[in-house]
Amino acid sequence: MSLTDLSNGFRDDEQRRRVQAVIHDRLADDRDPQECRYLMRFWWQLSMSYQEVSMEELSLNVGKPKLDVIEELISAIRSSHAEIDAWVASAQQAFPVIQDRGFRTALDGDS
Repeated sequence: MSLTDLSNGFRDDEQRRRVQAVIHDRLADDRDPQECRYLMRFWWQLSMSYQEVSMEELSLNVGKPKLDVIEELISAIRSSHAEIDAWVASAQQAFPVIQDRGFRTALDGDS
């Protein structure tokens, strides 16, 4: 399934930024660099009309719980603006903000 249509599914830039904030702050954990890389490519895909990442790449590189929520987001984007808002609320409840990023852990190890 192509993901090139996703950038057109948002009510406005504010809604897209809220979705991207959830992906960045709650899903893309740089302690797992491979998964983080593909989630951030998907984050970028939400603003682009060209293919940055494919579903196949996501399914190979993103863990099941996060992949499920990304698939729910794709469905919401293709359904309605209200579904996107509901996805944001649901994802914020399901995934805490990532506090301990890998670079902070590495810095703490150097001191």
